[in-house]
Amino acid sequence: MEQERRKMERPRKERMLAGVCAAIANYFGWDPTLVRIVYALLTVFTAFSGIIIYFILLLIIPEEPNRFFGR
Repeated sequence: MEQERRKMERPRKERMLAGVCAAIANYFGWDPTLVRIVYALLTVFTAFSGIIIYFILLLIIPEEPNRFFGR
């Protein structure tokens, strides 16, 4: 039986800032709002180190390809 290959991509829609939390939520099948709340709490309680992690993930996770023009 072949497993479906999942890909983590930042969505072009359904995102608040850059789509990092939405990408994580979509990859694992979670609710994006819960991921955003957990991220915000972790950022506040870890002396705002979550901001650095967010920017690193922003650079690592590719954006979803444009459906009209391809990529």
